[in-house]
Amino acid sequence: MALAVTSSSTAISGSSFSRSGPSLDPKALQICSFRLSDLSHVSQRRYSIRSLKAESHTRNDSMVTRASTLITEVEEKEEEVEDFEQLAKKLEEASPLEIMDKALQKFGSSIAIAFSGAEDVALIEYARLTGRPFRVFSLDTGRLNPETYRLFDAVEKQYGIRIEYTFPDAVEVQALVRNKGLFSFYEDGHQECCRVRKVRPLRRALKGLKAWITGQRKDQSPGTRSEIPIVQVDPVFEGLDGGVGSLVKWNPLANVEGVDVWNFLRTMDVPVNALHAQGYVSIGCEPCTRPVLPGQHEREGRWWWEDAKAKECGLHKGNIKKEDDDSTTDLAPAIVHDIFESNDVVSLTRGGIENLLKLGNNRKEPWLVVLYAPWCPFCQAMEASYVELAEKLAVKGIKVAKFRADGDQKEFAKQELQLGSFPTILLFPKSAPRAIKYPSEHRDVDSLMSFVNLLR
Repeated sequence: MALAVTSSSTAISGSSFSRSGPSLDPKALQICSFRLSDLSHVSQRRYSIRSLKAESHTRNDSMVTRASTLITEVEEKEEEVEDFEQLAKKLEEASPLEIMDKALQKFGSSIAIAFSGAEDVALIEYARLTGRPFRVFSLDTGRLNPETYRLFDAVEKQYGIRIEYTFPDAVEVQALVRNKGLFSFYEDGHQECCRVRKVRPLRRALKGLKAWITGQRKDQSPGTRSEIPIVQVDPVFEGLDGGVGSLVKWNPLANVEGVDVWNFLRTMDVPVNALHAQGYVSIGCEPCTRPVLPGQHEREGRWWWEDAKAKECGLHKGNIKKEDDDSTTDLAPAIVHDIFESNDVVSLTRGGIENLLKLGNNRKEPWLVVLYAPWCPFCQAMEASYVELAEKLAVKGIKVAKFRADGDQKEFAKQELQLGSFPTILLFPKSAPRAIKYPSEHRDVDSLMSFVNLLR
């Protein structure tokens, strides 16, 4: 009995193998009528083997066997799945240029760089240095700074490219603004606006790709981005083929520190956003971005009216560090070291801070108290300046203290201590019944000292 192979999808065609020997049956010859170069075009096909009735003329059974073997090899080759977790480990010590080259080589025209108009212009420069063709896309939310649009234009001219812009759905934006106004995010959080203007447009853009490249770094937001891998299967968005696992995410700058990115940009003399010279580090939409000040973390310039844990827009939701216990309300790791450790900084308990409140205008000396969470990157950023301030105020008879206001103490701190976000700084004067909240984002020693001197 002879065997023939049938495919569940379109028939494979091409030139037949050359072979010396006696004349072969045309049907048997047709089984082998494809080139080895055609194997790469076969996509997830399943083949079955069916019996054929014996015919009077002679078949070359070895030809049929060879064809069956080749098809089996095709199937086995296509079922191989890339282990991106293992690849990420291999690339852990690789340079951004090596990682970029690997990404572009692997995905070709099916991958694109996500460009926000900030320091991630470094990604475009790395792509240029590989010598490979590359694509760049960006989300135009409709609320970007003029300086960002000018950077887009400069980048297109510098690299001779056209950025592929993606825009939010006009009907959704119209509904949001008509129902809630232009600045609703100041009142009920930025997530809804970001979902309409950024997340959904990104979802549409990624549907046309198999992979994307981002400028995420671990040091950008220690509380939420500290575990970013070099490459991963995107856990949130879908790619061209659809379904879970259809999109790969590359983060070539994951292990690079911000200062090194800026050294690279200056060395290569590439266009940068003019806002950086005005104190902006992390740049997003105009209403939700402002400069950062000495002692502040770069992400504190984004959505400054919200807690540190909320400083993500949703584009990189899959990389946000999560707690093992879903019931936890704060981004606190299981083990965290305390901060503001100094002999000049008093650590207040709940009872201690309540007594300070009860004393009213009968306090013997002024108190300066920071409400903090040790895991908060913005609290960590001001630790050195606060400790230095405590040393200077100690000789002036002013008590400097700290009160950990996260976890079980958070609701109490909100209701009784004016806690809005971490860190919150309060001055308890000798002659005032209520604490005075420090209103500024300037957390350097001189600014805090001026606040104390003016009110004590």
